[in-house]
Amino acid sequence: MRILDFFRNNRKTSASTAKDRLQIIVAQERMTRNGPDYLPMMKEELLLVVRKYIQVPDGAVTVKLDKDDDCEVLELNIMLPEQAEAE
Repeated sequence: MRILDFFRNNRKTSASTAKDRLQIIVAQERMTRNGPDYLPMMKEELLLVVRKYIQVPDGAVTVKLDKDDDCEVLELNIMLPEQAEAE
């Protein structure tokens, strides 16, 4: 029977790809909705501080809060341009 499986069309349809992408977006929204209220404000303030020294786009700062059993980890990522010009 494995030989017949080889000839079947195993490609993902665009509908299933769209469904997978939507599930990822919904999961991300749920994570931010259950997060602390200060995270969006913290993200904006960090972006302002970084912009004092180098120009970065609006989406350059990502903040993620992970919760383990008794520990919370705040992960901060800032995408810097390849060549930052010093003033």
